[in-house]
Amino acid sequence: MSFPWLTVLAALPIVGALVLVALPRGRTALVKQTAIGFTLVTLVLAIAMATQYSPDDGGYQLTEQHEWISVFGAYYALGVNGIGLTLILMTVILTPIVVLASWKDGDTGRWSPNAFFAWMLALEGLAIGVFAAMDVFLFYVLFEATLIPIYFLIGGFGGVKRSYAAIKFLLFSLVGGLLMLASVVGLYVVSAEEGDPSYLITDLMNVDMSETTGRWLFLGFMIAFAIKAPMWPLHTWLPDAAAAGTPGTSVLLVSILDKIGTFGMIRFCLGLFPEASDWASPVVIVLALISIIYGALLAIGQDDIRRLIAYTSVSHFGFIVLGIFVLTSQSASGAALYMFNHGLSTAALFLVTGIMISRRGSARISDFGGVQKIAPLLAGVFLIAGLSSLSLPGLSPFVSEFLVLAGTFTHSIAAAVVATLGIVLAALYILLMYQRTMTGPLRDDNAGVTDLRPRELAALAPAVVLIIGLGFFPQPLLDVINPAVSDTLEHVGVHDPEPDHPAATSAEEAQQ
Repeated sequence: MSFPWLTVLAALPIVGALVLVALPRGRTALVKQTAIGFTLVTLVLAIAMATQYSPDDGGYQLTEQHEWISVFGAYYALGVNGIGLTLILMTVILTPIVVLASWKDGDTGRWSPNAFFAWMLALEGLAIGVFAAMDVFLFYVLFEATLIPIYFLIGGFGGVKRSYAAIKFLLFSLVGGLLMLASVVGLYVVSAEEGDPSYLITDLMNVDMSETTGRWLFLGFMIAFAIKAPMWPLHTWLPDAAAAGTPGTSVLLVSILDKIGTFGMIRFCLGLFPEASDWASPVVIVLALISIIYGALLAIGQDDIRRLIAYTSVSHFGFIVLGIFVLTSQSASGAALYMFNHGLSTAALFLVTGIMISRRGSARISDFGGVQKIAPLLAGVFLIAGLSSLSLPGLSPFVSEFLVLAGTFTHSIAAAVVATLGIVLAALYILLMYQRTMTGPLRDDNAGVTDLRPRELAALAPAVVLIIGLGFFPQPLLDVINPAVSDTLEHVGVHDPEPDHPAATSAEEAQQ
């Protein structure tokens, strides 16, 4: 490409973060306006970049490549296929929503609002780089760098248990990163044995490695991504982090940062280790099914709204991982679309409940009741966000979940039946939460819960519009995702199962 779209797109929020740090302390309004300005410019630039992408081509586009560390065979190489592009668009859409919704959250932390919004912008830039990296070493560096903003956002601006939650998150992530580093070094050795060492994905996809080597290297990447995703039993850091962080921090963590795990499974596990991915798929499918049911059951038993939403995400990520490792075109397309749609629904849910919690001064479901009588707009947005989380038809996550289940049925009816039970449980935890907080008689101590203000409504409106719009018309995203999924599955060497009863090819066959 003549214009380095991806470099500029990733650099712009980081430049914004540096500008925020340089602004004078005490100029809070200027800091916030500058932050939202940089996120909106980044969004406009991303939309312009998306117009340069050809959806008919499932390969990597908008590519850039420059030699970086020649001794390692490392390159500064960026590029996106349809899956990476949709996740970048999700990132640039959610970040201005988070900044606007978090307008006052940075005023009460250990540090100034300058640091609060600067870390948010830094995370946006790093996440864009992760979703665009085409060099394994570059991906690893950015993958680890994303830990820094979230650590400081939780530890510096979170709630009572912020230090514990931040350290637990960091320790889990560092263990996963070390395992990935071992596999990254292994890839260098394998590629060096073939000739010149290289960390480029396009080169490594063609490296001939033994079955045993491929499986060991696969495990290093897979465990790191399973921690990030998060999957059972490596999920325990998430409820603590979500409960301790501000609502905006939780959105950045669950809706954007955790998607790096499932994105990495597609780009690196399937892309670099196709045989090992096929070999491991039965175990991964079982773990994904456990995540779906376990996350849903624990969500039902929660009284803390933030922990409930965190456990719902464990269940939803189970659906995404299931869709990836069932290895059918329908399920994989559904998983990729689910990543985008889950980002929207979870963002709306975290942000609207964050507003409720700040008004009431409590995150306990049992402390609410009858709120819809005095805050109908808040209750309406909460209902839409909740219904999208349980994948109601007509809202965007339904299409994703349906595709995952349809693809799973062609692979294993038993696995699909277990996953379908997760939908039933989702209806329980969402509707019970809404009923206990919004309906019934208004409690006296909820009288101070006011309705949505114009700024809050402006922050939530784009997510609600997209949830409804993509629920009825998801085809634009699927047109971008499907070619990339087809290319990935072709590389893995799997094909959709033939139906037990093929459709008749003529009217005469249909009559027979």
